[in-house]
Amino acid sequence: MEVFDVIVVGAGPAGEVVAGRVAAAGLSTVIVESELAGGECSYWACMPSKALLRPVDLVGEVGRVPGLRLDGTAEGGPVDAAAVLAWRDSMVSNYDDSGQARWLDSAGVTLVRGAGRLTGPRRVEVATADGGTRTLTANHAVVLATGSRPVIPPVAGLAAAEPWTNREATGVRAVPDRLVVIGGGVVACEMAQAMRGLGAREVTMLVRGGELLTRLEPFAGEMVARSLTDQGIDIRTHESAEKVERPEPGGEVTVRLASGGTVTADEILVAAGRRAAVDDLGLVSVGLPETGPVRVDESMRATGVADGWLYAVGDVNGLALLTHMGKYQARVASDVIAARARGEADDRPSMRDRADAAGVPQVIFTDPQVCAVGRTEAQARAEGFDVRVVEYDMGQVAGGYLLGDGYGGRAKAVVDERRRVLLGVTFVAPGAAELLHAATIAVTAGVTLDDLWHAVPSYPTVSEVWLRLLEAYGL
Repeated sequence: MEVFDVIVVGAGPAGEVVAGRVAAAGLSTVIVESELAGGECSYWACMPSKALLRPVDLVGEVGRVPGLRLDGTAEGGPVDAAAVLAWRDSMVSNYDDSGQARWLDSAGVTLVRGAGRLTGPRRVEVATADGGTRTLTANHAVVLATGSRPVIPPVAGLAAAEPWTNREATGVRAVPDRLVVIGGGVVACEMAQAMRGLGAREVTMLVRGGELLTRLEPFAGEMVARSLTDQGIDIRTHESAEKVERPEPGGEVTVRLASGGTVTADEILVAAGRRAAVDDLGLVSVGLPETGPVRVDESMRATGVADGWLYAVGDVNGLALLTHMGKYQARVASDVIAARARGEADDRPSMRDRADAAGVPQVIFTDPQVCAVGRTEAQARAEGFDVRVVEYDMGQVAGGYLLGDGYGGRAKAVVDERRRVLLGVTFVAPGAAELLHAATIAVTAGVTLDDLWHAVPSYPTVSEVWLRLLEAYGL
């Protein structure tokens, strides 16, 4: 039995942040990982997907600027897919985590490779990569940071057809000629656009509901849908797969639709949501349900576990399935763990979660980009706020129309009339992602509209949309 102050199960971005911060606070720390240190975001999600999307984004940007011309590659298109895939490989360190392992070692964190599971209070058993077993015990805390896994819907024949998930899509070795996508959320939209931009001749999206990106303001999904359609992507709303057939491994896939038709493709991508990765995590051994997510309080301690030694950060707690939010939660948890280890109070504002409730920012890297923080109008009204909404056409901002012919976008601010603060902000426009952090500060800090009026945006930049929104409000 090996004893450490803190055990972290899962070496993705959230787990690594916890491990690094508690080790820096002087606590002996071990991190357990069964796959690559660095986790989903580094190798199969955020980083590779954005590497694939960046060239597609630039094609759209250059196409809007008079005087610039895109020369086609030898294959006849503006994007050299092989070069993009090689760039993607470099962004994921060729799926080699030795750099991450060296960083953990330099931070004073012990890396144990294997699958960890709880076997009782403060105890983790690891089935190691070499076939052995190690038993770890924590003096102070065990932190679960195992992330999430894609959901494969119970469609007849789907699982047997070896569908792509985000991993196969972002790790693609050869762009398929025909791709069918199940889903209308972030992964579905981003990967549909990426594959089409990299040379897929046919991309078909099967969207069970009537809209894309349903968790955001409705206009966001509408604008992305128009863009995808303009790029030649076939979006079929109110449509779902009833049966999937792939007679030969690696052969073509036939999707039988609920409407009675069929779609044939070379690959099928399932982007139908994710679930907390708690399989065989041993939650029952500490009195928790065996299915996730792991419920936590505002300090990231698992509720229902005596003595407050168990924490859960990132996707596994289900609060906000976003890398930056998992890392934020990790900072909260590590500060609480370090304070408790020193015998200090852990109820200071800096040690309590705040952004998960008030200001979760998100960017969708399609063209146009979608970025949002805080509540939508519908959410704010459902929660009983006295709401007023202001919107503005971003194509009418001087900095916007300077970016090219056909530049367009939309901004929306949701205002709490009683306090005169922003509850939520959404931008949809090319390159809008860099506008988001200002909105995140305003929402999470509760900056009043009267104070925002004196934060003067530079001319001529797209950020002048802030001034236009305030003018539309009446200031």
